[in-house]
Amino acid sequence: MSIDINTAARVAKLARIKVEENALPELANEFNTILGFIEQLNEVDVDGVDPMTSVTPMRLTRREDVVTDGDQQNKILSNAPDAREGFFAVPKVVE
Repeated sequence: MSIDINTAARVAKLARIKVEENALPELANEFNTILGFIEQLNEVDVDGVDPMTSVTPMRLTRREDVVTDGDQQNKILSNAPDAREGFFAVPKVVE
């Protein structure tokens, strides 16, 4: 696949990027370079390779999910300009 100047201009317009007319040939060339790299990646045989979430085989450390400083509802609501029935009260903004 090859990107021409008209396609580069259209991509720039869709991306809402202002590109001067004299810079379009270079932009098209950069797009073609990117597409060439993608074609190279498509040629790599990845059969039997497990997907990775990181380049290093690490396992995330896990901790028990417990509340350590909860039960502060009254303290938190004391800062609210208007609190009712244990919740922040806000004015209605949508009719």
